[in-house]
This record gives sequence, structure tokens and C-alpha cells, in this order.
Amino acid sequence: MRIAIVKLSALGDIVHAMVALQFIKTQIKDIKIDWIVEESFAGVLKNNPDIDTILTVNLKSLKTRKTGIFQQLKKIRSYANNNYDLVIDAQGLVKSAVTAKLTGKCVAGFDAKSIREKAASWFYDTKIACAYDANTIDRNARVLSKPLGINISTEQILNKKPFLFYSDEDKNIDDFVRKDGMNIVLVIGSTWDSRNYPADKFVKIAQALKQNCLVVWGNDQEKQTAERISKQSEFIRIMPKLDLNSLKALIAKADLLIGNDTGPTHMAWALNRPSITIFGPTPVNRVYQTDINKVVKSPSIVNPYKLNKQDYSIKEIKECEIINMAKSLLSS
Repeated sequence: MRIAIVKLSALGDIVHAMVALQFIKTQIKDIKIDWIVEESFAGVLKNNPDIDTILTVNLKSLKTRKTGIFQQLKKIRSYANNNYDLVIDAQGLVKSAVTAKLTGKCVAGFDAKSIREKAASWFYDTKIACAYDANTIDRNARVLSKPLGINISTEQILNKKPFLFYSDEDKNIDDFVRKDGMNIVLVIGSTWDSRNYPADKFVKIAQALKQNCLVVWGNDQEKQTAERISKQSEFIRIMPKLDLNSLKALIAKADLLIGNDTGPTHMAWALNRPSITIFGPTPVNRVYQTDINKVVKSPSIVNPYKLNKQDYSIKEIKECEIINMAKSLLSS
């Protein structure tokens, strides 16, 4: 049996879906799994032994270059030559549903009540029900397992094996990771400003923990913030720009990751590394909370059906709450 999974973006969403792979491969021995993803996120999938082929698209480029649609359509249609027994759209967007439909004859995905873009369900032959406000990881596990006639339980996910892999990472990482102390990765950015914990509070956290705090960044604005806070604490160091392969390697070597609700933070959970995810305007049901993966949530009430990008309540979270949690994780 050969299937294709369509999960185009974003980084955290892809990570949350990847957890299902190890259980699918265990329960269906002869299955081959391909994954269709945006080019910019392909790195997070690389080296995973449960993925047979990574197939890329560049649909994001169409926002600035509309004429590229014909090239992308041709590329997607060529994937249909793989004669998939099933294509599963784990994203639930119209663009991902169209991609899935062009890739295979038999397509599965969420039903209309389970996704934001309800029209996407028109393209599916098999429709899976799962409440939109349910845990994000559970939703991904359900839409990927149910069409295959198998089940992935909460207990299985809680006892998962690490499922992000890397090779030939940037050797400069070793110059930043200390052998004589604790290493803490700080993820200071995200896609919205209101999801970002105040930079000065990250400084206070670093000052209190007095460990080797390594700041990762993804764009110029985040780099500028990293440079600013590094000048305020002797314990903060700025990492060089890392690709996804080297980012996985760094997080795997860390004793703790503290960060906003964003992709690199969720990678710590995937690697079974201790983490603290800081939530403001987004719901905590995006993650699994475990003995080593903790969350801190602002006092605001979040409507998962309509997120409020003007909700800056994350600023109200006291740094002492994160510091105490971090000390507990580091001591254990």
C-alpha cells in the first residue's frame, strides 16, 4: 500500500502531524508513505525513516508570482503518476484539498464541521469527524489513522519515540553548546507580535537561571531583538542562522527549551526534550502537556474558532512563574 500525506505548512503543524507516522508504520507493515510539503518546510521531514519520499510544492510563491500556478499544477499532477492507494489531506484548507485531489483518485480529509475552510471537504471521498477545538495533535493522529482503519491512542502518543532526525548539522553548534553546564534554547519570535513574550522578560529569565541561554532566530527583526537582549545578560548568546536540520540538532542537545507558541518550540516535544511553551492569544490544546513538556498561559480566554491577534495578554505572565518551572525541569 502506498499513500501520500498532504500537510503543506506550517512548521508546528507539520511536527504535530508527524507523530502519527511511527504508529502507522508499526500497524501497517508494508505501507509506503510519501509527504507533500512546502519547499521551505521540507527540512523538518528529512531523515525521517518512516517517510519514503518527500515531495515539495511552492504554493506560497504564488502570492507574488501568479503565473507560477501552471508550473505548480504540472508538478502536483506529476505526483499522481505514483498511483497512490490513498491521499490524506491533514491540513483542511482548500489549497491542500486541491493538491490532494490532483495527486490521487481516493482522497480523505476532515468533514466540513471539523475545519475552518469548509469547502475543502468537497474534495474528499472519505470524511473524518473531529472537533475543530480538540487537541491539535489528536486531530492530526485521527485524520491520518482513521482512513487507514487503525487507531492511535493518547497513551501511544505519550510514549512516542523521538521523531525528528538530523545529519551533518552545522558544526558551529558545538562551539555554543557547553559541556560544563546546562544549555537552554530560547525561542523569542513567532508569526504574530501578540504571541511573543516580552524580550526583557526573557532577559530576567536568563539572569535568574544563570545557564547557557542560546537564542535562535528566523528573520532580521528577531535577530535584532536577540542582539539587544544579549547585551543585557552575560548568560545570553545568539546562535548563527540555522537551517531546520541544524535547528533539530541544537534542540536535541539542549537541556531545556523555553519559547513562544511556534514551530521550533514544538520541535522540543517531538524530540522528547524538556520544554516550556508560553501561550497568549492561542489555545493550549495545541500541545501535549507531559512531565517534561509544560505550558504557561496568560489569563485571557481564547476562542479557537476566531483567534484575536490584538490579545497581548502574554505580557501579563510573570517571569517568576517560568523561572520556577524551568528550575524544576532542570533539577529533574
